[in-house]
Amino acid sequence: MPVPRTTSRPTGAARRGVVPAVVGAAALAGAAVLVALTGCSVLDFKEDVCRGGEYPVMTVNGTGSACVSEDDKPPKGYVRYPAGKVPEKVDDKWDVYWRTHTLDEHGKIIDDPDAP
Repeated sequence: MPVPRTTSRPTGAARRGVVPAVVGAAALAGAAVLVALTGCSVLDFKEDVCRGGEYPVMTVNGTGSACVSEDDKPPKGYVRYPAGKVPEKVDDKWDVYWRTHTLDEHGKIIDDPDAP
């Protein structure tokens, strides 16, 4: 009487590598569909200037910045950005603008004297 085998080996198409090729092609096609549906927004990700629950502040007479808890006031030497001119994302319009501009002690927007 023959003894049954306890292990099995791939046969047919699986042995020839057809199944892994089909799975790989399906994964690649799925990734292409994802990129097409998102309109490349995955590649355009921009980091937030501050984390949730915080707001950005800037130094007076300088281009330094920090993030402060929404429950706290700006620390000494820092002020809130003017309304409508608050940077939200790294390298957005206002983040770039405030690299060469600042507020003086009276709250007036001035060119930063140390800017390149």
